[in-house]
Amino acid sequence: MRKSKALIFEMGRTGRQGYSLPSNDVPDKPLGELLPDKMQRSCDLGLPELSEVEIIRHFTELSTRNFGVDTGFYPLGSCTMKYNPKVNEEAAALPGFAFMHPCQPQQASQGALELLYNFEQGLKELTAMDRFTLQPAAGAHGELTGLMVIQAYHRHRGDHKRNKVLIPLSAHGTNPATVSMAGYEVVQVPCDDRGLVDLNALKEALDDTTAALMLTNPSTLGLFEEEIIPMARAVHEAGGLLYYDGANMNAIMGYTRPGDMGFDVVHLNIHKTLSTPHGGGGPGGGPVGVKERLIPFLPVPLVDKKNEEFYFDYDVPDSIGKVHAFYGNFGVAVKAYTYMRMMGAEGLKQASTDAVINANYLMSLLKKTFYLPYDRICKHEFVLSARPEKKKGAGAGDIAKALLDRGFHPPTVYFPLIVEEALMIEPTDTEAKETLDAFAAVMEMIAKDIDEDAEKVAHGPYNTVVGRLDEVRAARSPILRWEKES
Repeated sequence: MRKSKALIFEMGRTGRQGYSLPSNDVPDKPLGELLPDKMQRSCDLGLPELSEVEIIRHFTELSTRNFGVDTGFYPLGSCTMKYNPKVNEEAAALPGFAFMHPCQPQQASQGALELLYNFEQGLKELTAMDRFTLQPAAGAHGELTGLMVIQAYHRHRGDHKRNKVLIPLSAHGTNPATVSMAGYEVVQVPCDDRGLVDLNALKEALDDTTAALMLTNPSTLGLFEEEIIPMARAVHEAGGLLYYDGANMNAIMGYTRPGDMGFDVVHLNIHKTLSTPHGGGGPGGGPVGVKERLIPFLPVPLVDKKNEEFYFDYDVPDSIGKVHAFYGNFGVAVKAYTYMRMMGAEGLKQASTDAVINANYLMSLLKKTFYLPYDRICKHEFVLSARPEKKKGAGAGDIAKALLDRGFHPPTVYFPLIVEEALMIEPTDTEAKETLDAFAAVMEMIAKDIDEDAEKVAHGPYNTVVGRLDEVRAARSPILRWEKES
C-alpha cells in the first residue's frame, strides 16, 4: 500500500492566494496583550498556497467520488439508508431555528421548545412510552443512555447484583460494545433453527443477576420475534427489564409498538426511521423513551409545559445527569419532526408497509441465485449467505467490491455473525421497483462471473478510484494525516 498523500498540498505554489480576509474586528492592540505568549503560534501553519479556482476544482472533484443516498441505491442492511426529503433541510434551515443560540433564555426560545415538546408527544404515540429524552446524538449513544437509566433504576432499588445483560445472537451490532461500556457483562442468547430467539435458552439464562434483555425486533435477520410476549413475561418475572433497540422500528410503525410488546426502555434511530441524514458517530439522533417507573432516572433537563409556556424541567430527582451538551442535536430533531408531521400516522404506517414489500420482493428475486439461510417472509431486510460462492473462490467481500465496479453501493457484509459470509440487504421504503430489478440483475451477473472466473472477481474492484487495499495493514497502521516526504 503506497503512502497516502493529500493532492492539495502537492498542488501548492509559493505566492498563490485563494482567500481574502474580512476587516479586523478585534481591538488594535499588540498581540501580546490579546494572547499570552504560550498561546501564540511560533511557526507558520504550513498550509498550501493555491488560487480560488484550484481549490474549488479540487474539492468539487473529490465530491464526485462520494457515494450517498442522493446519488444511488444504498442497500446497507441494518442502517436504513433511506432518502432524506429536502423539505426536512428547508425546515431546519429556517432562521428562527438555524440562528438560535443554545444559551438563549427560555422566553426567547418558546418556538424551539414547543417543537421539542410536540416531537416527544409524537414519539410517545409511536412507541407507547411515557416520556422521552431527546439528548442522545446517535443510536449507540441512545443505547448507552438507556442502559444507564436501567442501571440507575436497579441501584435505586438496592438491587446491586444485577450485572448481566442478555443479548441474542441476532441483535444489532452495537449492543455488546454498549453493554460493556455501561459496565455490564454480556450474556449471549442463541437463536433457534427459524432464526428467532430460543425461548428456552433465554429462560435458562435468566436469574437474579439479570439486569435486562437487550432486543432488536425485528432482528438483524429481518425477522419479527413471534414469542415476544412470553419473552417479556419471563424477563419481568426474573426482575429484569426489557430494552428495545429501535434500529429496525421502520418495519413496524403503525402496526405494533415496543411499549405494547412489554419493553421498558426504547431508543429510536431517527436518522433511520424518521429520515434524517445518517451520521457517522454523532450527527444523528437517538431519543430514549421509558415507561413511567423509569422517568425519574432520565437525563436532565426534560422539556415540559405549564400554563401554555414551555420550559426545561430539571426536577428529575434521580437523574443520570446530562448525556449531551445543551439539549442534543436540535437541527436533527427539527428534520425528524418535519418528516413525522408531513407523513402523519397513515404515512408512517405506509412507509413500514413499503419497506417490508420492497424487502420481500428483492428477496424473492435474489434467493433464486443466492443461498437464503432463513427462507421465510422477512420484514425490512434479509440476509443472504455467499458461502457457496466462497467455496468457488469469491465470497461476500468480493461480491461487495464487484458491486462497486458496477455502480452500486454494496450491502452490509459479514454481519450478522450468525450467518456465514453474510450479505445483509435492506432496500428501504423509498426505492422504486425498477431500482430493485436493476440491483438484482447485477447480483445475478456477479454470480455468473464467479461461476466463470472466480479469481478475477476476487481481485476486484477494477473501475473504482481506489483499488483493493491491504485491509489488515490499513486497520492496524492507518495514515490519518498528510506528511511531507523528506
